[in-house]
Amino acid sequence: MARLFLLPVLLVGAILFALTIGRYPLTISDIMAFFQAMLGFEQMAPERYQLLHNLIVEIRLPRILGAALVGAALASSGAAFQAVFRNPLVSPGILGVLGGASFGAALGILLFGNWALIQLSAFIMGLVAVGVGLMVANLFGHASMIMLVLGGMISGALFTSALSIVKYTADPNEQLPAIVYWLMGSLGGVDMTQIRWAMIPIVGGLIVLMLFGRALDALSMGDDEARALGVPAQQVRYGVIGAATLVSALSVSIAGMIGWVGLVIPHVVRLALGPGNARLLTRHGVRSSIMATVTSACHRR
Repeated sequence: MARLFLLPVLLVGAILFALTIGRYPLTISDIMAFFQAMLGFEQMAPERYQLLHNLIVEIRLPRILGAALVGAALASSGAAFQAVFRNPLVSPGILGVLGGASFGAALGILLFGNWALIQLSAFIMGLVAVGVGLMVANLFGHASMIMLVLGGMISGALFTSALSIVKYTADPNEQLPAIVYWLMGSLGGVDMTQIRWAMIPIVGGLIVLMLFGRALDALSMGDDEARALGVPAQQVRYGVIGAATLVSALSVSIAGMIGWVGLVIPHVVRLALGPGNARLLTRHGVRSSIMATVTSACHRR
């Protein structure tokens, strides 16, 4: 119980620490003085207030909050996928969401050029890619675990090939560098508007994954054992896949492909909390947000 209250404190501390790092270094006292002035509890020179407002509110805070959201989404979805497929090497891209989102973003850069439309295209195509993977898995009746993996591999390969075609047709001077830069993954273009529209569905998806924690513990023993305990294995599997796909597609549409988080961070958290999914997913998002926030500070201007 003490850890449950300690984790939000650590997250706030990680956010404050990340706010101090950049080309224009700040101290904790500078940040606290700015927030006090913003709330009207303290006076500050207008020039100083405007400088701190630009640094904190317009540049650093959106990227840090984006890192917290993306870290929680990718790591929690990665842990959920590992539990569903009972494989420690599974990542959120197992069903093709990364390949689909990458193709969608590249297509958006090629056709639209508007950042909001690029993100929307990445999100939609990520969901389409998972839908294609599930459709392939169900072509021959009941979708077994092997068929789900094969369907995801086929979908990922299909959209990765389509991405190569888009890169080939893109303008090598303007569009192709933008596509390559997006594929590398970055939080540099995140603003508060993106955070506001992405926060509600991501948090909602994370809550759904938390509610499935005990069912995933039963599912990890096998479908027959889960059914014997009264857990509908097929419904739980598709419910978790749907929620995990939603949050991972949203995170990829915000920050590009940062695939290592969903693969590595679940194992790091398991070393501290143990393998139980009920407890793991309840606290996973906060721990992952802390690690992603601190990590992003090292890559931020």
